[in-house]
This record gives sequence, C-alpha cells and structure tokens, in this order.
Amino acid sequence: MGKILVTGASGYIGGRLVPELLARNYKVRIMVRAESPIYKSLRPKVEIAVADMLNLEQLKYALEGIDVAYYLIHSLRLGPKEFEMADIKAAVNFRKATQGKQLKRIIYLGGLGDIRGPLSSHLRSRIKVAEELKAGDAPVTVLRAGIIIGSGSASYEIVQHLVRKLPVILVPHWAKNKCQPIGIRDVIKYLVGVLEVPETAGRNFDIGAREVLTYEKMLKILNGLLGKKTIFIPFLFSNIRFYAYFASLVTPLPNAITQCLMEGLKNDVVCQDDSIISFIPFEPISYRAAVVRALSREEQDKVSTRWSDAYPPAHELAMKLHELKEDATYRAGYSLFTKKKSSRIFSSLCKIGGREGWFHNNWIWRLRGALDSVLMGVGTLRGRKSHSHLEITDVIDFWRVEDLKENRRLLLRAEMKLPGRAWLEFNVKEDGDKRKLSVIAYYDTHTFLGRVYWYMCFPFHHFIFRTLIEAIEEKS
Repeated sequence: MGKILVTGASGYIGGRLVPELLARNYKVRIMVRAESPIYKSLRPKVEIAVADMLNLEQLKYALEGIDVAYYLIHSLRLGPKEFEMADIKAAVNFRKATQGKQLKRIIYLGGLGDIRGPLSSHLRSRIKVAEELKAGDAPVTVLRAGIIIGSGSASYEIVQHLVRKLPVILVPHWAKNKCQPIGIRDVIKYLVGVLEVPETAGRNFDIGAREVLTYEKMLKILNGLLGKKTIFIPFLFSNIRFYAYFASLVTPLPNAITQCLMEGLKNDVVCQDDSIISFIPFEPISYRAAVVRALSREEQDKVSTRWSDAYPPAHELAMKLHELKEDATYRAGYSLFTKKKSSRIFSSLCKIGGREGWFHNNWIWRLRGALDSVLMGVGTLRGRKSHSHLEITDVIDFWRVEDLKENRRLLLRAEMKLPGRAWLEFNVKEDGDKRKLSVIAYYDTHTFLGRVYWYMCFPFHHFIFRTLIEAIEEKS
C-alpha cells in the first residue's frame, strides 16, 4: 500500500483514524487548512499538506503521490443555512482535483438514512456528497453511519448533558423514531477494515451496532448508567428548532451544530444492508458498552479528540496576536510576585476553565458564557477536552489555546461573540529568587461598538484579573 491522505485530520474522526493508521505502519499525509506546531509535535511521522477544500490547486498538491484518500470533510459547524452548499462545493472540488492522479480509492464516511423517504438536510447532504465523489475516476467506498457514540463526540455530549442537567425531559413524538448508534472504536475499525479489504472498493455499506433503539431509549439507558432519576414526560410540542436551541443552552454544543444534528431525528436511522459483515466480520459493541467506555475515558481524563477541535469553523485561520499589523487597540495588564516554582504556577494556571472554573468570580464568566450561548456563540459550556493538561488548539470554555510554552507562556484567543478580537496572555518569568506571574488582556477593534464594549468591560478588569492571578498563585 502506498501513501494515504486523511482529510479532516484535525477533526473528531480524523484525529482518531490517523494514529491507528500509523500504528499499522501506513505512510500517512494529513490535510489541514493552516500550519500549526501542534501537528508536528503530536504526529511527527506524518506528512502535512496545507490545503483548503475550495482551492483546487492546493487540493491537487495535497493529492500528489497518494494511493488512497479518506474523505472526512463536513460543514455542519457552519449551521443549517450554509453547510449543505459548502459540503457540495467541497466534494466537487475534491473530485476535480483527483482527475488524472491515479488515485486507487476514496473512502468516505457518510450518513445513515433511508433514501426512499424524505431526509433531513444533513442526511441529504451526505448522500449528495457521496454521489459527487462517485462521479470521478477513483472507485469510492462509502460507509454510512448514524449516531456515533464516544468520548468527545457531539451526539454523545448532547445526550449526556441533557440527562445530567435536566430533572424533567419532555419527550416529543419524534423521540420514538428508531436509530442504530455505533461506537467510535467500531467506526475506526470499519474505516481501516475497508482499506485492507480490496473487495470493498466501489461499494456502499451501512454500519451500526446490532441493536435498534429509539432516541428516548438512548436517553433512558444513559440515565440509568448515571444513576439519575430523570422524569420523562410525553409532550405534544415537537418543533425541532426549538428543541435544538434549548439543547444549545444546556449542552456544550452550539446551536449551529445541534440544529443540524437534531433535524436528523425526524428520520429513522437504521441499517438497511448488513453486507459489511461478510467483509469485516466482528461484533460491534452495544450502545450501553459504548457509553460506558465514553464515561470511563472522561473519568480517566483521556479524551483523545473532541467535536470542539474543529469548531468554530476556520478557527485555525483566525487572526493570531503576532499577525496584527499594529499593536492591539487596547491592553490591560496585572501581575504579582511569588516564590513558588514556575512549574507549579504554570500547572495551576493550565487548569483554568472547564470543570475547575476560573477559581474566583465564576458567576461573571458563566454569565458572559450564557450571554454568548443566547447569541448562538460557543458559550462556556464547551468546557475543555482535558482537565489536567493543555495543548495548542485546545479549547477552554470560550477561549482557544493559541500558544503554549511550558512553564513560561499561555496565550488564549477569544472565540465568543465580540465586536472585535481579544486575547488573554499569561506569563511566568524568573525575577531573581522570585517569579513574576502576569496576565495581559489584549483587545483589537476598529468600530465604535467595539470601543463601547471595551469601556463597558474595563471597570471589571481589575477585579476579575487581579483575583484570577491571585487564585492561580494560591492554588499552585
């Protein structure tokens, strides 16, 4: 087998597929939209190709010398109004880029749904993408999956947070629809399996666990595993957009994603064809087992990839602090001196956000996050992937790690709704026999509304940031 290209390598599925391919000694090239030092540090054995799905020349370069390409691209994070068109454009470009490349196969992970009935825009888009890819020269293997359950998956986090946070769940009629969820480990097994079985080329396969459940049953199984006493009440009101918006307020997922995913609940999502068994014979784990594994990974703080790795869209292309042509419009800094070791201070500050909260004044951070959620932003419920350590591109509530230098610097970029751009920089510097811990807030704006926003927040900065670094020092 020659070289393998994995598109969407920085996403939830791609991030788990790449290590498995490397473990099986395949030569792998990953395609990302922007360079980041994290890719080389995490995946030193992979080639990196920088390409945008809408740039044909970049795609052709990424496909040079490739035998098999995994197509793991989707645009759900753009929201229901834009993702379908973006998905089709990306597929058309990819097909054009493969022309004349001697590509032996494309492996595409699509969506499960009965094409004989009306489908949600999400499932309809997945089917159109498959058709577009098949129109090219290379044979395409299509794996169609429904709800994917695993630590960090969007569907799992929606179900889990609904059960954890709601004492009463109102059950609309579409919650009785049938689905066939599948564990993330089994999805990876199938993705690798079809690569290693040449007879699967040019074929479509439905993949899922053996059991067929309703969405209500999925909630109740998780409810039992968590030992909750949630009350489930049948409810006549069934507007999916309302449920999706409400879900975005009580789960980590933003409205753009919850609405796309929940629109698919109006369809039965079950396997119509089990022929995959004859090619890749193994017994997929049950929904209950997949949930137990996900809960266990969270408890061990070993979530390897998460839906937030790829949200918001184009986050990797966002303006970086060092890329500003001029200094940020505003800045405010606060510092203190301590005799504690740099390593202990840095370890403490790397635990901010998520489960630990912000040590002091959590209500202010949560209020700002709640406002952001109401405005359909990322909010603070997004939390963190790991509660004990950080890497570049990780999220912390409504921030993302832009730069990290061990025991010295942590730079966060704001991803909440703002009339400008904001960063939060933490520094630990040696100063004789002491250490200087500082935090600097940067805010760049060129609008009247942006300036008003800064001056409205400014009176709170001293109170918030001073107590924050004092708490970091205290907890170190």
